[in-house]
Amino acid sequence: MTLLRAFTTIGGLTMASRLLGFLRDILIAAALGAGMVADAFFIAFKLPNLFRRLFAEGAFNAAFVPLFAGRLEGAGPDAAHLFGRQVFAALLWLLLGLVVAMEIAMPWVMRGVVPGFLDEPEKFDLAVTLTRITFPYLLFISLVSLLGGVLNSMMRFAAAAATPILLNLCLIGALLLVAPYLPTAGHALAWGVFAAGVAQFLWLLWAAARAGFVPRAMAPAWNDDVKLLIRRVIPGAIGAGIYQVNLVVDMILASLLPEGSISYLFFADRLTQLPLGVIGVAVGTALLPMLSRQLRAGDTEGAANSQNRALEFTLLLTIPAAIALATIPEPVVAALFQRGEFGPEAARATAWALMAYAFGLPAYVLNKTLTPGFFARGDTATPMKIAGVAMLANIVFNLLLMGPFLHVGLAMATVISAWINTGLLAWILWRRGGLDLDDRLRRRLPRIAAAAIGMGAVLWGLTLPLAPWLDGGEGPRIAALSILVGAGLAAFGGLALALGAARPADLGSLTRRA
Repeated sequence: MTLLRAFTTIGGLTMASRLLGFLRDILIAAALGAGMVADAFFIAFKLPNLFRRLFAEGAFNAAFVPLFAGRLEGAGPDAAHLFGRQVFAALLWLLLGLVVAMEIAMPWVMRGVVPGFLDEPEKFDLAVTLTRITFPYLLFISLVSLLGGVLNSMMRFAAAAATPILLNLCLIGALLLVAPYLPTAGHALAWGVFAAGVAQFLWLLWAAARAGFVPRAMAPAWNDDVKLLIRRVIPGAIGAGIYQVNLVVDMILASLLPEGSISYLFFADRLTQLPLGVIGVAVGTALLPMLSRQLRAGDTEGAANSQNRALEFTLLLTIPAAIALATIPEPVVAALFQRGEFGPEAARATAWALMAYAFGLPAYVLNKTLTPGFFARGDTATPMKIAGVAMLANIVFNLLLMGPFLHVGLAMATVISAWINTGLLAWILWRRGGLDLDDRLRRRLPRIAAAAIGMGAVLWGLTLPLAPWLDGGEGPRIAALSILVGAGLAAFGGLALALGAARPADLGSLTRRA
């Protein structure tokens, strides 16, 4: 599969999922607003996802994909599939034990995660109940991530990239069809999360079987291959654990702020997830197995080209997205979420958080593009150490900024720590010879930035004549945002071509087989 086809396959399906996710979030905002039930559900939704990133998408997959892809390239499919089945069994039994333990200990766990809820017993009890419903999602989605890693290593990206669509469909269905029969819409959404885990697992189990990989619930085999995986997982798990501690600290501090703060941060983060998911996740997912195979085959020139083109592709799309979200955050939030229980005050508070997050968007995406350069070389320890530095920075800036800026201060601290993480990743990878910006990328970067700044000026100028629509009802707000989006795309596209930031012929270099 070519680099461009991999990017577009993952990115296109992720785009469909994110757009469906926006519909989901619009419905959630209208039904829950930014009050007690919303804050409790978002905690219940975040907690299993924190563990998922630790056990699957984080350290585990970062160590597993290069090993599985290397066996495919070297020993062949039979050896790779045997290794995959052994790892599947180990992850299954480990997660079963964790889920049972967490279900029993949930009231004590929540005391540590959201201490600010203890002053409101009803809110605390609701958070415990909803999290007990959602937590088994961790088991299913972690196995989904492992199966996705198997398929990605085989250069089959579509099935795994489509799985988030099932989550959004389940949550939308739960909100529209199940909510009237349960105590709150939060209960319906929690059961929707549980159902989504089951649906996503069955979907990828079928896709993996079609590709020839059939996992088995056998006893874990502690052979040399699994021991090597564990040795690589441990430093990565510590690094991923550091990142999860970072997120838990954010939740703890947000629970101490005025009601609604958790919801403001959630909705602002969701808006940054569209470019992050479509660009960063797509590139990172495609790049890791490609680099692993190229380096295993000794193709260092091909690996360097893949890294440079991935950086160019991500920055071409991410820089203008960041400037757009920073320039018009309130029109975006108001048009998408301001209805029902989500009023103008909540929209303004969310817009301020979105503006802060926007400045970190290039860093979030670059992290996804740079870390495969370490993981493909079997180095999971260096990103762990860098994550530790970023975590300390995040905690320090959280404590410094949350007092004067409340929830926006937490967003600002996240951005600062993300740039520290990205800067250290890039510097160390460069020092080791794994990152060498070629002439084309060096020429393009300032031109991309100039085109994005010009687009931002166009957007800012248009907000003045569109002000009556932006301050009007739901229909005018959506129409005004549509005009702004269309004008922004046209402005950036025209400026990018005029300044030489991108050329249609450049797509040819991305179609080179990796």
